[in-house]
Formats: sequence, C-alpha cells, structure tokens
Amino acid sequence: MTACVVNLALVQMACDQDKQANIAKAVQSIDHAAKLGANVVCLQEVFNTRYPCQSEEHINFGLAETIPGPTSEVLQNAALRNGVVVTCSIFERRAPGLYHNTAITFDADGEQVGLYRKMHIPDDPLYYEKFYFTPGDLGFSIAETKFGKLGIGVCWDQWYPEAARLFALRGAEILIYPTAIGWIHAEREEYGTTQHASWETAMRAHAIANGVYVAAVNRVGTEDGLQFWGASFVADPNGVVLQRASHHVEEMLIVPCDLGRIDTVRTHWPFLRDRRVDAYQGITQRFLDM
Repeated sequence: MTACVVNLALVQMACDQDKQANIAKAVQSIDHAAKLGANVVCLQEVFNTRYPCQSEEHINFGLAETIPGPTSEVLQNAALRNGVVVTCSIFERRAPGLYHNTAITFDADGEQVGLYRKMHIPDDPLYYEKFYFTPGDLGFSIAETKFGKLGIGVCWDQWYPEAARLFALRGAEILIYPTAIGWIHAEREEYGTTQHASWETAMRAHAIANGVYVAAVNRVGTEDGLQFWGASFVADPNGVVLQRASHHVEEMLIVPCDLGRIDTVRTHWPFLRDRRVDAYQGITQRFLDM
C-alpha cells in the first residue's frame, strides 16, 4: 500500500573518469540517504560515467552495459540492503549496435519494477545524443513501488508536457527526471540565467498541470565544454519548489512528499476533470496545417 508521506532523496554528484569510483560514491549516498530516513533515492542521468555525448566517438559505446549488468546489480543490492527504492538512468547496451539511455527502478525489496527508455533524444551542440541512443520503445510506463507510483523520464523528456501528462494519466504520483544539463561556457554569461529558469519553470508547470510532485536530479561539475548547473529540486503539486540544491557542489536533498495532497490539489485545480478529451485528436499530428 502506498505510504502517505514519502521521503524523496536526490543525489547530486560530480562524475570523473573512474566508473567504479562513481558507482561507489552513489552507493555510499544511497546508504547515507537511507540512514537519514529516505524512502526513494534518485540518482542522476548516466550517473556512473562522465557525460559521453559531447562528441561523436565510437569508443564511448564501451561505457554502456546490459540490464541486468554490473551497475544494475550493485543498485539492486543497495535497494534491498537499505529497504529503499532506487532509481537512475544508465547507458544501456541492449544488443549489438542498439543502445538506449535507460531508467531503471528497484523497489525496496530489490525487485526491478521499472524500465523506461528515454523517448526524446536531443541533437544539439555538446549534446549529440542521437549518435548514441535509440529512442525508447516502452512508452511512458510507470514504476509501482512500495512508496508510491513513479513516472521516470530522462532529461530531455522533462521539457514535454505530453510526456508528463501520460505519466500522470497512468497513475504517477511523483515525476522524476534524472538529468545531465549544463551551461556551454561561451553562452553562460548571456543566456545562463534564462536557460536555468526555463528548465525549472517547465517542470514546475508539469507539477501544476497534473497535480503531482516533480523532481529533477542533475549533476554538477565541469566536464570538457559543459558546466553542469546542478540545482536539483522538488516541486509540490502546486508547483512550489520545496527544496533546491546549489549550482556548484555535490549535495543531497531529502524532501518529504505528502501524497495525500494530490487529491486535495486536484479537487481545487480540477484540470483532469475539465480536460476536453473529445477535442484533442490533433495532438498526435506533427503539425496542423491550416
């Protein structure tokens, strides 16, 4: 049965070239979060490596792993040992020549209850993800855990209201977005404040429009051409930011989320009630010509 108040832990890390050191740091954070009373522990996008998509290099495919595989097994054991839910994204090797950016979720008893492959794949300067990742083919599935129903998107997914809505319509109570986003050095002075504000505002809007909690867990540190901006946060169903991490340092947030508030908020802001489901046929078109 879903708990009413869920303590959500976001682990904001910097990553280096040593994959095993990154995994060990994450596991230490899971252990520590559990001791502080966390129920759900969220790690960032491709948490076990440096962000591999700043260039198109075939050697980077060597960073990927199968699921199950070494990293997922370590996380599964950490979830079981601590009695907490663990979720994150990793670079998945599904088959020869077929790779995904994949979110996995382990329940508090160690059972894998979530597998989501990133649906929206960007191709921008220093974010050349289309070279590496095949778009997901599992839909906007949710992870049903001991501590609530989770919709786990990955980074670029966080900008799309359609994705957030479908997670919510499938029963998600908390939307979680493991993330790797930052400033390009040459752009930060002119655009940095606006870029960060847009990122956070888009997800706060998802919280309001769907009456759910929304969490984004981002990395920090400078990796080649990107300075990751951290600022991991949790917003409540009214879009209020409950806690926000800093831009510059490794940090852990533990945020109580009262799932009982979802029904209350939705009855005051009845967006799901008033949806015109009979009038949205055009939403599946790429563009509506006049």
